[in-house]
Amino acid sequence: MKNITLGISLFFTLLSYAQVSTNKAHDAIVEEFLTNCAEKHNYGFEMSEWQECLDQGLKKDSTVAYLWQQKAMPYFKCKKYEVGMPYLNNAVLYNKQEWLPYRGFMKCIFTKNYSEAIIDFEECIKLYGNGYRMDHTYSFYIGLCYLQLNEYEKAEKLFDDYVADIYKNRQQLEHPTAYFYQGIAKYELKKWEEAIAVFDKALKIYPQFSDVKYYKAICWLKQGKSREEAIALISIAKEDAAMGYTINEDNTVYETYPYQKKFSK
Repeated sequence: MKNITLGISLFFTLLSYAQVSTNKAHDAIVEEFLTNCAEKHNYGFEMSEWQECLDQGLKKDSTVAYLWQQKAMPYFKCKKYEVGMPYLNNAVLYNKQEWLPYRGFMKCIFTKNYSEAIIDFEECIKLYGNGYRMDHTYSFYIGLCYLQLNEYEKAEKLFDDYVADIYKNRQQLEHPTAYFYQGIAKYELKKWEEAIAVFDKALKIYPQFSDVKYYKAICWLKQGKSREEAIALISIAKEDAAMGYTINEDNTVYETYPYQKKFSK
């Protein structure tokens, strides 16, 4: 029995050592071929040089997940989704915990493959719990996907739970985008009064939130409020949008988010 215990202990010691050694080896490859090579180039106009550096690193070790993700990333940013996704799939293959939620995010916000995004995020929750990616929980993105698939009741439940969790924990500050989508779910379910109440919470945090003002104005119209008041609020929303006050997620630089209002000039 003592020998078995010692054997198990030795196995886990060697496994831990192997993981540390692998991580150090991967870090060295990332430094050599990403930091000191690819990042010397601007992938906006030197894509081939960027990719050649990463390819050299992957020839050295094809299991470095971060290099696969870095191959995918610039293609997504220039909307070459079909080119980038196979590289991202390889990143998930070699480091699922890190890159599966990222792939779900890319499918939700960039490629708009909502059913596939739900599958990725549900697997994330099953394997790792309801963690965060890009400032929001995995269930938040599932809610976005349900909005885009017209499954509004499912979306409402997820956003209600998300906002309640934020309020309960308080470690995560109340987020105007969370309120926006909670309100949108209620708007789609024709719960005009509830939607307005939630939109007002978003505006309390972010008074210039143009998208919220637009949908609040539509709710007013649906309630029978005067057309003049609704149009006045839409005009204010349009002015706010012209100054850049829209959904303030980082990736709105690259993609339009669900229900983000683009006002004509």
